[in-house]
Parts: sequence; C-alpha cells; structure tokens
Amino acid sequence: MITSPPSVAVPRQAVGGRAPGPGTRDVPEETAIALVYDGGSEAVMMATPSDLEDMAYGFSLNEGLISQISDVQRLEIAPDKLGIELRLWLTPGLGDKLVARRRHRAGPTGCGLCGVESLADAMPAIAPVQSDVQIEASDLMAAMDAMSRDQSLNHLTHAVHAAGFYLPGQGVVLVREDVGRHNALDKLAGAMARQGLAAKDGAVLMTSRLSVELVQKAAAMGTGLLAAVSAPTALAIRTADAAGMTLAGIVRADGLEVFTHPGRVLMTKGNSHADR
Repeated sequence: MITSPPSVAVPRQAVGGRAPGPGTRDVPEETAIALVYDGGSEAVMMATPSDLEDMAYGFSLNEGLISQISDVQRLEIAPDKLGIELRLWLTPGLGDKLVARRRHRAGPTGCGLCGVESLADAMPAIAPVQSDVQIEASDLMAAMDAMSRDQSLNHLTHAVHAAGFYLPGQGVVLVREDVGRHNALDKLAGAMARQGLAAKDGAVLMTSRLSVELVQKAAAMGTGLLAAVSAPTALAIRTADAAGMTLAGIVRADGLEVFTHPGRVLMTKGNSHADR
C-alpha cells in the first residue's frame, strides 16, 4: 500500500494577490522511487508517488529493459521510510543484460540522463519510427488545450508536468502527471502498454520543453509525432530528424511550430504542409 499522497497541504504566508495573509497551499509530493530488477537496483528517481505501476512498466519499456509488459513476471510496490521501491521480477534470462549494464542512477527531479557512465550511454542509436499518422494542426492545438483540462494534480498544485496521448477521432485518451517530465512520459508509456494502445497511431503531448531525453523515450514508444507547449532544444531537433519523428513545439491555442518531418501535421486550414 502506498502511504504518500500525490499532494499535501502546507501552511504559507502570502503577500498581495487574491488571498494575502496566512493560509495553506497544496503542493506536489516528491518521493525517492527506486526501480529494482531481480533484486538489483537499476535507478532511483525523485517522482510523484502516483500511477507507480505505470511508471514501473513505462520506465522498463522506454529504457529497453523489457520489450513487452509480459516480460515482467511480478511487480511489487514496497514503501519505505526513505521512499518507495518498485520491485520487478523479469522472465528468466532477461536479467542477464541488466547485470552487464548495471548502474545506480540517482538524480534530481526531472533529470533524464543523470548517472550514465559514457557518451554512448547518453546518446544511444535510435531506430527510425514507423508511423503513418497525420493530424490536422488545429486538432493538435485543440488536443493540447484539452489535455490541460485533464491535469487534475496540476490544477491543484500548479507545479507538475503532464504527458498525454492523442488519438485522431477520439481526442486525448490518456494523461499522466509527475513533478518530472521524464517520469510523466514513462507513466504514460506504461499506461498505454497496459491498455494496448499503440503510440504509432497518435501523438504524444508534453507540457514541458522538448529535450533530447523526451525524444529518445518517445521514439522507444514508437510515436511519429511528439508535441509540446514549449520549444525543443537543438539536439532534440537533430535527434528527432534522424529518427524520422515529427517534432512540434510552441503548441498553443493560436498556433504551433513544426521543426522536423512536417508531413504528419496537416495545415489544410492555412498554408499547405510541406513534405520532406
């Protein structure tokens, strides 16, 4: 049983604003989450203690530790006074590669590459994505706005990121939240895998900037279109371009910008799209 709630009310003293003086504010909880495979620790993340089953499966898939959720024979969530352990037991034989690459990765909130031991670890080769999805730009803008309405924890705390999945014709079908944007994406990946949703059939939406780690995780999921409310980094653009992924940033109610492979974003209500 998980003992930490995703948020907690704390006392605060406000100056100005709509409610000056003493009061309380809801803030997101932040907990050390250890990913433990066959008894060995692989990673430690600071994360929001919610949707932890999704996080366990999504991290395992996005990091290439498993290829399908059935590779996990058992999952146990074990709270401790210092945090929470997600204990996974894998199909016999899968743990061998973990022993070979074992590292203990402990980093601050939202750090996607903390603790990697070489440049090759930080920039692994990415297989090209295979997705024929095409989405109207106006639908993508509306989806980002719709996702914001489903961010219940952020509405309460104004302090967490979200990752969502949009399916053409259905809208935003899943949203996951966390203090770390990478954790939110891992949680989304796990939820999608558990529900049998294929990332290639839609678009992954983020409320953060687009860093290279998010591109790497989205590529591992298999999506052809990654969109966010903020801009991408230059390395994220180069990585998405090489992977054949469409990268859309600055996705707001009044427009968006497409940085790579624009053929998946249809501009039929404005300028025509340009294929690469």
